[in-house]
Amino acid sequence: MGLPSKKRTPRSRDERRSHHALKETASKKCEKCAAPVLAHRACAKCGTYKGRQIIDVEKRLKRSVKSKKTA
Repeated sequence: MGLPSKKRTPRSRDERRSHHALKETASKKCEKCAAPVLAHRACAKCGTYKGRQIIDVEKRLKRSVKSKKTA
């Protein structure tokens, strides 16, 4: 089994890891309420996606409040 003949310097180690940095998330504004939304996801504030109502936000909010009361 081969062994390294020389020690890697911190600089060469860090240069090798240069692509490990986190990338910024791509977000856009909701067409209806202008809240920031991740791409290809429904808006959490108003429940729309591509201009259509997908999620009934009021119903979902009532359900979460109800489940918190019972817990």
